[in-house]
Amino acid sequence: MWLSTTGGKVVAFAAVIFGMGFSLPAHAQTLEQALVAAYRNNPTLNSQRAATRATDEYVPIALSGYRPQIFGSAFTGVQWSETRLDRSAAALQGTGALSNMLTFPSGFGITISQTIYDGLKTANSVRSAESQVRGQRELLRNTEQLVLLDAATAYMNVLQNAALLELQKQNLEALREELRAARDRFAVGEITRTDVAQAEASVANAESELALAQSNLNTANAVFYQVIGLRPNKLTPGRPIDRLLPKNLNLAVDLGLSRHPAVKAAEFAVDAGLSNVKVAESALSPTLTLNGSASSDYNSTDNVERQTAAAATLNLTVPIYQGGAEYATIRQTKETLGQLRIEVDVNREQVRANVVQFWGAWEAAKAAIESAQASVAANEIALRGVREEWRVGQRTTLDVLNAQTALFDARASLVIAQRDRVVASYSVLSASGELSATKLSLKVPLYNPQIHYNQVRDAWIGVRTPGGQ
Repeated sequence: MWLSTTGGKVVAFAAVIFGMGFSLPAHAQTLEQALVAAYRNNPTLNSQRAATRATDEYVPIALSGYRPQIFGSAFTGVQWSETRLDRSAAALQGTGALSNMLTFPSGFGITISQTIYDGLKTANSVRSAESQVRGQRELLRNTEQLVLLDAATAYMNVLQNAALLELQKQNLEALREELRAARDRFAVGEITRTDVAQAEASVANAESELALAQSNLNTANAVFYQVIGLRPNKLTPGRPIDRLLPKNLNLAVDLGLSRHPAVKAAEFAVDAGLSNVKVAESALSPTLTLNGSASSDYNSTDNVERQTAAAATLNLTVPIYQGGAEYATIRQTKETLGQLRIEVDVNREQVRANVVQFWGAWEAAKAAIESAQASVAANEIALRGVREEWRVGQRTTLDVLNAQTALFDARASLVIAQRDRVVASYSVLSASGELSATKLSLKVPLYNPQIHYNQVRDAWIGVRTPGGQ
């Protein structure tokens, strides 16, 4: 048990909601099961996995620069020509002055081009693509963190709102009992109509709050289904994950700055940006290619049945001036690289701020639980005392209603603090970059992006994805 409480029926219900050793209902959903379902089914996470697989293809695209390009061609057709010779030429050749020729030319050929040197454009393109792949994996890891945190938050929100709804129901029941007692005492002249009106107003306000609590629970259920992909059903207690957290705030900050996927993704983006600068600079370098071709033509002329040709050439292209676009592209990629380096610092400071914020919220939630427990105990004693004094005429009806409201507020604060304690523990782990299915030891097959990468990296041909699409 991670928490103990004191109090009556309502606090006992809150204890069931937030896990203090009570028996669990049959076929209940656990927080771990909800996290597993979110890991499998969440559309945002699955979309990011698809984006990661698409990013893997940048590497074979870049590697294609090392490979030859082969093109085949073929033609067929009809060719007609008419030749008119002057009389002397016709007499010399022994032919008529007018001749017609109809041929049916056809042929086929093949060309091969292999780049030998391109100013290291291909090599740097491959490095850029590999950095993009690693960066995308970090973005996937970050999305996994956010989805798991959203799932834990949605789970605890349903528990919290269900507990608050039950508190509202029991508070309304208690206030209605106070109203009945007030009417009985008014009937015998012990209190005034004002006391009854105050009790009626409290009941009406509690009925309004009950409707709002039901609406909040409905909203929490909808978000639960959106994030987790299941409908909440008999949720079991949620517990904080304090055992997985760093030992102190400084260690959490250091861990976040060095391992948080948002920071790592930004660092890989810098690596890709540096390679992109070199790719742009390769536009100023000469290009050396080896070209080969072979062709066969049939019936190209009237007296030629077939003509076959083959050629091999080594071509060197030296750029002199290309309109200035290449220089602008180089300058642009350098500025982009500078921006990416700044983004690393921005992400680091954001991670630092998040760790400090959620660590403080986690510690505050622990303190709030202790305070709320003491408040519940004190308000229960106070309510019993005020009721006894009210019965002998030493307290007004308003005093009883205020005491009942104070007890309800204390119990609600305890429920909220318990929820905040669990969510804050997940938030700290996420802020430090460690929230994952592996860290939580979820019983689910883990998605491994390296598998798809290995399947497509060296693929020379094929249009079907490894998934069969």
